[in-house]
Amino acid sequence: MAKESMKAREKRRQKLVDRYAKKRAKLKEEGDFIGLSRLPRNSNPIRLHNRCMLTGRPKGYMRQFGISRITFREMASKGLIPGLKKASW
Repeated sequence: MAKESMKAREKRRQKLVDRYAKKRAKLKEEGDFIGLSRLPRNSNPIRLHNRCMLTGRPKGYMRQFGISRITFREMASKGLIPGLKKASW
């Protein structure tokens, strides 16, 4: 389970990315790299980190499902993921 402070940090970064997305795209299009460097660092989408939606775990993230591998296994064992049959694991 991720710390609440880490989850909150990711949410703040996501808000900054959303807020500056149009401005960043416009500056890139114009080739104004000085203007880009003046934007907040956390407004760059590269600084976002994928986290499991349920547990907040940053490692073992599966993009297709938006959850970590551990959560995926638990859900598959309980039959909560449609179309997935549990093999011998």
